[in-house]
Amino acid sequence: MSAREFRIAAIPADGVGREVVAAGREVLDAIAADGASFSFAWEEFPWGSDYYAEHGVMMAEDGLETLKDFDAIYFGAVGWPTVPDHVSLWGLRLKICQGFDQWANIRPVQFLPGVESPLRKAAETDLDWVVVRENSEGEYAGFGGHTFAAREDKGEIAVQSALFTEVGCERIIRYAFELARTRARKKVSSVTKSNAQQYGMVLWDQVFQRVAAEYPDVATESVLVDAMSARFVLQPESLSVVVASNLFADILSDLGSALAGSLGLAPSANLNPERRFPSMFEPVHGSAPDIAGRGVCNPIGAFGSAAMMLEHLGLHDESEGLRKAIEAATAQGVRTRDVGGSATTREVTEAVIANLPDRRG
Repeated sequence: MSAREFRIAAIPADGVGREVVAAGREVLDAIAADGASFSFAWEEFPWGSDYYAEHGVMMAEDGLETLKDFDAIYFGAVGWPTVPDHVSLWGLRLKICQGFDQWANIRPVQFLPGVESPLRKAAETDLDWVVVRENSEGEYAGFGGHTFAAREDKGEIAVQSALFTEVGCERIIRYAFELARTRARKKVSSVTKSNAQQYGMVLWDQVFQRVAAEYPDVATESVLVDAMSARFVLQPESLSVVVASNLFADILSDLGSALAGSLGLAPSANLNPERRFPSMFEPVHGSAPDIAGRGVCNPIGAFGSAAMMLEHLGLHDESEGLRKAIEAATAQGVRTRDVGGSATTREVTEAVIANLPDRRG
């Protein structure tokens, strides 16, 4: 039987994104080597802040059309001091996420062996939860305006509107319940601020209650976002699946990653669950201009994202093998400086490859 070829679009973009995507590609190619029943056909795109400096746009005008036939997208990080953040984000990452209706952003919070957490409980409690982020509307819908710039004496105004639809709320909430059914602890925590945001988030609460009735086997709770922020720190053992709006889940997942030890550890998947379009896999961290190009950035988040991509492609054993290789490498003390070590990006990459299942002595 001939090997299956997966077409993967690589978009390193900016800063350390270039380094971690290169490292991730090396790990994935190692997994596909040695007679595997599949291979990766990579195509790399130069889009990002340098592309913007040359062309005035973050990606090619026909970029979505170019990407739509790939099996997946492997993304680095976007953002650079020479380009306003809202320009770089909306011009590349959000353009892909919204253009391909990647409405489910999955962000696991994982505590790796050998990585010290600022949480005292982490040393004595098995902590493992996942943040499910609505990724298509909410506070990132892009509705609003910035006008009256010609007014004198601080007369300019800005209006930013959050958009919540019943369809958008239901599909992400239902996704969270289906995910919870696959986990040892079957529980979904819904996060809103409906006491203050009495329209969109009340709709979210109503949809959550309706969908929850269809999953009597899954425990549920609704928590205000400020209380959930405290829960992440004080009672993280109570969490399993946390589902929230675009903004709230973004913030909470970053908090979770910091509690696990570093944003450099955090993977994510931007999924189009219906598979009408390719999904995109990226580490949560930013472009880190302060350390870019120095070979010291943490590639673990990119490796974890690669494992999520393997799972999405149906390569379940390979995905699990990569996760175990990551855990083995950190347990051996091969860690970059953001998690208390001194290893380079190259040394972490080599350690993970050495711990892949078919390379163990």
